[in-house]
Amino acid sequence: MTNDQPGAVPDIEALTEQFQKLNKRKIESERDLVNAEQNLNELKQQAQEEYGTDQLEELKAKLQQIKDENARKRAEYHQSLAKIETELSKIETAHQSADAS
Repeated sequence: MTNDQPGAVPDIEALTEQFQKLNKRKIESERDLVNAEQNLNELKQQAQEEYGTDQLEELKAKLQQIKDENARKRAEYHQSLAKIETELSKIETAHQSADAS
């Protein structure tokens, strides 16, 4: 039986129930921690295999290098497409001029 008086100590049943809830949360938290550590270790191993490091700062630097390289390649691709489009326009103009003659 619980005592509803402010500042009163709960009875043993209420305390046991509270303990069981807290114990369950503790067990779940420990399980989650083990899973998170296992996942972290797997990701570190994968990063080591794919990028040669599992250090966050080095991975950030490598990511920036990849982004920079991607931007450079996109710019080159854009220039190539613009050049092709210009050449096609010249050919079309020349072809139209030849047809008009």
